[in-house]
Amino acid sequence: QVQLVESGGGLVQAGGSLRLSCAASGRTFSSMYVGWFRQAPGSVRDIVAGITWDGAYTDYADSVKGRFIISRDNSKNTVYLQMNSLKPEDTAVYYCAADDAPDRVRLRVPDYWGQGTQVTVSS
Repeated sequence: QVQLVESGGGLVQAGGSLRLSCAASGRTFSSMYVGWFRQAPGSVRDIVAGITWDGAYTDYADSVKGRFIISRDNSKNTVYLQMNSLKPEDTAVYYCAADDAPDRVRLRVPDYWGQGTQVTVSS
């Protein structure tokens, strides 16, 4: 089992920055693909960024490319999402998810989800 705990959310003005953290405990996290998702009220949960187990490859949704950066520190069992130039449309609950199989994360069926952290961007 892996437990994922997100933190770092909050209220920020448009143009500001936040860094989210996804801390893992339990079995080996460092071998897993990790994705960050977000879900706004009335919307589906969409992936915004993903990172391979070694950090060598990253993927981003078009809506966040150039503004968000995903990274990981396996020595700390933590994955980060640096969010810059935030916009009101980035407002959502942000979730991290992990699985040994990257496609399971991308298809929204990972073995492990965090509980989410709220990000609110004011205009």
